[in-house]
Amino acid sequence: MKRRALGRCPVCSGSLDVTELSCPRCDTSISGRFETCKFCQMSDEQRDFVATFIRCRGNIKEVERELGISYPTVRGRLDAVIQALGYPVESDRETEAEVAARRKEILDSLSKGELSADDAVKLLKQK
Repeated sequence: MKRRALGRCPVCSGSLDVTELSCPRCDTSISGRFETCKFCQMSDEQRDFVATFIRCRGNIKEVERELGISYPTVRGRLDAVIQALGYPVESDRETEAEVAARRKEILDSLSKGELSADDAVKLLKQK
């Protein structure tokens, strides 16, 4: 049974290195230090969001409908994925009402169990 490789250390959340690769067909093994891909280092929730986003061809309205979340929540999750991939997120100047609405959506998602506490904190810290 194959298991998904971890992208982050379960103890300190640091990046993990792959140190051995093996071929199940011929039993060849290769040792060394190999990087994992950027997608492997994302949380399961972020990878699921990316799959939904791609399935919806980047149509935010479709993502909203499929996941049952609001536009600010979709934007927040997309920004989190962009940052997880190591790219800067352009900061839009949000009005106070938009900031309040975004925070409410994050807290609602947290209370419904759609977000982990860590992800909610990260999204709340974003400007």
